[in-house]
Amino acid sequence: MGGNHPRRTPAAPGQADEPAGIEIVGLTKRYLTPKGETFTAIKDVTVSVEPGQFCSIVGPTGCGKSTTLAQVSGLERPSAGSVKVGSHIVDGITSGVSYMFQADALFPWKSVLNNVMMGPILLGTPKREATELAMDWLRRVGLAGFEDRYPHQLSGGMRKRVAMAAALINNPRILLMDEPFGALDVQTKAIMQNELLKLWEELRPSVLFITHDLDEAVALSDRVVIMTTSPGSVKDIFDIDLPRPRGNVQEIRHEKRFLDLQGQIWDSLKDEVTRAYARTAGAAA
Repeated sequence: MGGNHPRRTPAAPGQADEPAGIEIVGLTKRYLTPKGETFTAIKDVTVSVEPGQFCSIVGPTGCGKSTTLAQVSGLERPSAGSVKVGSHIVDGITSGVSYMFQADALFPWKSVLNNVMMGPILLGTPKREATELAMDWLRRVGLAGFEDRYPHQLSGGMRKRVAMAAALINNPRILLMDEPFGALDVQTKAIMQNELLKLWEELRPSVLFITHDLDEAVALSDRVVIMTTSPGSVKDIFDIDLPRPRGNVQEIRHEKRFLDLQGQIWDSLKDEVTRAYARTAGAAA
């Protein structure tokens, strides 16, 4: 399973691309600590995300959720195991992938418009076409009229809208999201969740979504993966059979099936959260 597979040529921005699944098999990642000791962040993680599926990973702090995303993106290489996107082994930066971080990964010296059009420009799109595409995406995320603002002139929720437009403008096959709404207030978070679901329904990339918020995971996802305390491995996988489209996450959370699923998943997750807390409390004592 070497690295001689053909490289994929990204589709032009705004054009449809073939769906791609994610296959994570026996994934292990080890790091050297500053003391020269080996630390295992994740161990033998196996997860499948079907093409166009929305999959969330939930687990206690330090269980390796973000590490898993880094292996899928190709930003890091696994110590053991493999990741496939589509039919290709990931052995470098994965084409057709967009990454949305918890922190706003926006260029503070660039305007909103220039931040959003960066992706198409880097893929060789002519400036006029990239500008039109970025303007269209700013309208889609409700920021028409804010093109000339800079990130520091926007609220937290507005910056997330810019980041979402920048992540989706190239019509990615894979969307990786690392707690993108974690820092937002409850009301803004609900609005952004609804926005994300609406845009995902239009484009249908395969999504791997990291969150600490169990309600968020259930409301958004087709599948929820529970990871153990460090070293992180897969403890349980739950299929979420709530009907789609899901128009309003706040309303979904009051439905009986949502509450049943949330309760089942919490029964699996709570032991891991308790273990992680006990470990960190013991270390601090």
